[in-house]
Amino acid sequence: MDRLSNTVRPYAWGSTTAIPELLGVAPTGEPQAEMWMGAHPGAPSRIDRGPLNEVIDADPEGELGAAAVATFGPRLPFLLKLLAAGAPLSLQVHPNLAQAKEGYAAEESAGIPIDAPHRNYKDASHKPELICALTPFDGLCGFRTPVASADLLAGLEVDSLKPYVDLLHAHPEEAALREVLTAVLSADPAGMAATVTEAAAAAERLGGAYAPYAAIAHHFPGDPGVIAAMLLNYVQLQPGEALFLGAGVPHAYLNGLGVEIMANSDNVLRCGLTPKHVDVPELLRIVRFEATDPGVLRPEASPSGEEVYDTPIDEFRLSRYVLAPGAAPRDLTAPTPQILLCTAGRVTAGDLTLAPGGSAFVPAGDKAEISGTDGGSGTVFRATVVA
Repeated sequence: MDRLSNTVRPYAWGSTTAIPELLGVAPTGEPQAEMWMGAHPGAPSRIDRGPLNEVIDADPEGELGAAAVATFGPRLPFLLKLLAAGAPLSLQVHPNLAQAKEGYAAEESAGIPIDAPHRNYKDASHKPELICALTPFDGLCGFRTPVASADLLAGLEVDSLKPYVDLLHAHPEEAALREVLTAVLSADPAGMAATVTEAAAAAERLGGAYAPYAAIAHHFPGDPGVIAAMLLNYVQLQPGEALFLGAGVPHAYLNGLGVEIMANSDNVLRCGLTPKHVDVPELLRIVRFEATDPGVLRPEASPSGEEVYDTPIDEFRLSRYVLAPGAAPRDLTAPTPQILLCTAGRVTAGDLTLAPGGSAFVPAGDKAEISGTDGGSGTVFRATVVA
């Protein structure tokens, strides 16, 4: 078992306090958005043996296990993060595996540099993800029903929104959502900015169900993503609750601290709430235009004390252990690679002591046992794969 040294990414939307408070260190005054745990080449964790991606490259089967290599190839297929949103992230959607492979091949053939700002596909992988709240956590996830969206927009009493209200009432679900999102993202920028400004003022005045969108508009004045956001379900997670974001589901995180796990990919199509490139035609090819229930997940307990967040993909499996004082040690030894993350209390993991924010990499097959420290309690998240 190897202690991880991890990089904190200072994205502009990050909270200045949430991650420092968890780690028990003083804030720097700068945003601290994400702490990455894994072997992503953009910011690999380090262990005593070197950068984790290089350690895995040197002996994939020894570190990941034969089954994981056979299923996912010679790389760690997931990335674990602490995510601290102090402002809304971009409204976005991720491709499925076939779409990612097709899009990546097309952009490679076109000779678009991998770091070009207008490039959509950085790799040929899909990017399903799961966010589990450590604090109250607000987000947007999936489309509302067209009727519910129409009612929300109509309540603002903004004349320039009435055509969208009519479209949402007049068409079948898929056509209504597609036409309205297309119209919002393709509208004249000056006219849309004026609409958003008027809608934001109305949302500020009305409050209640409109308050989240007034807050979004405060961060992104005039952005068409403010109207697009009103087509989506607003979700408030309590600590321990989670959301799974599959392919084609538009979403955005708004505020809060959570544990996030995802397939090891950088593929993002943006819908708004961003100064970055928005490729409307490609976005419309990827989005699933259907109303969905956000599907808030709660962990399913097992007799071993493991609480599992059930998801329909194999690249990652996230679970949680809440270790009571005096409880027997838990044996987590497995034939797959694991990352362990402490989020509360203090825990013993093998010969390591982990405080909040502390993490460890467990190579496949290595002995892995966890317990509370000195009889105290602690919470550990366990990330691995299904292979």
